[in-house]
Amino acid sequence: MDIKEAVELIWNNRKYITDDPKKTISHLNEEVAESMKALMKGDTDKARRELEDALSCLFIALKVMNVDIEKAVQNQIQQMKKRNEKYMIIKKDKVEIFVNDVLKGGWSIWSEEDLKEAEKLAKEFGCEIITE
Repeated sequence: MDIKEAVELIWNNRKYITDDPKKTISHLNEEVAESMKALMKGDTDKARRELEDALSCLFIALKVMNVDIEKAVQNQIQQMKKRNEKYMIIKKDKVEIFVNDVLKGGWSIWSEEDLKEAEKLAKEFGCEIITE
């Protein structure tokens, strides 16, 4: 089954009728929240069922918002391929942050604690650390 056909089948068999994007997205949010609650309680079967319900709600919300599902999937694939290359260069007395080879910022290092904080930030933001 192709994805457009799946969206149409879900749309034609939906349990509630609405053209209000806020209501459809709110319903999607509720299903995702229920899945998370079940997961937090350790009930993975219920979490999966709720997630499947959320998928239907997502398809309905996309239809209400007039989103072309195939184009949306392609856009997401392109975005994922454009991974930002982030790295932090730690020099003797300063730190510089680069994203895709463009300097985005930096600051001075005055102590060992400053260095530890810089390394913590690098890990938090997914930066590769390069020490010079």
